Amino acid sequence: MFAYRHAFHAGNHADVLKHLVLVQLLQHLNQKEKGYRVIDTHAGAGAYSLRSEQANKKLEWLDGIGRLWERKDLPKGVAAYLDEVERFNGPGVLKNVPGSPTLIRQLLRPQDELHAFEVHPTDLRALEKLMAEVKGVKVHLADGFTSLKALLPPPTRRGLVLIDPPYEIKTDYARTLAAVREALTRFPEAVVAVWIPQLQTVEAQQLPQRLRNAVKGVAKKGWLDAQLSVAAPQDGGFGLLGSHMFVANPPHTLGALLAQELPWLAEVLGQYEGAKGVLQAGA
Repeated sequence: MFAYRHAFHAGNHADVLKHLVLVQLLQHLNQKEKGYRVIDTHAGAGAYSLRSEQANKKLEWLDGIGRLWERKDLPKGVAAYLDEVERFNGPGVLKNVPGSPTLIRQLLRPQDELHAFEVHPTDLRALEKLMAEVKGVKVHLADGFTSLKALLPPPTRRGLVLIDPPYEIKTDYARTLAAVREALTRFPEAVVAVWIPQLQTVEAQQLPQRLRNAVKGVAKKGWLDAQLSVAAPQDGGFGLLGSHMFVANPPHTLGALLAQELPWLAEVLGQYEGAKGVLQAGA
């Protein structure tokens, strides 16, 4: 089991990878005028203070976004992500980390929409406050996994589904796989992005391959799997070693960008000599 509340982990290495990819996907969608729909199945609170008690308990952000913030040699994708973080905080300031729904909101245009799902009461209230009266954004008190059916396909036939559960229980892995199948069955052109923790558990280790098998021949533009491993395995099998971002129907430019930037991220964020960034892709 992976004990998880995002406030304790905001801004860590997994956030960096997830949000770097998310920003690239949104920027690609923005290249065409036609509107699109984003579905965030596990939206969380939307933003997290780096001065909170939770963030300061483990200080994970120091080995994530903290290692990147003042660097001047950022590659293109990392720089685009940090630009959005700075946009949320203000010039030169790093007090808060925007969550996925906030990054999405910042990049949405008037013709686009976001459906953000959350079931945790505290996080839901924070998200509702953050998104109050924002045009095109709807916050739902509902299970994001089971809500895909009603929202896919979007009328414009353009869309992004972000699946980022906490994986606190083993059934999250099976439900993630089922949700990807559901999304692509209803909307084969959908860009589907899935965050996966790198853990020493069978479920976590098997999910990337199970996703590849599930989308093969279904996702019209294939898939890619970006893996960033930064920490050494621990005795007892605990701890987050890294993470994956799996993308079905990725933009044609994303693979080349990640192939260049994943090794750089591994070098900068790595916590042991075996740190690595690996990209795999398929049709």
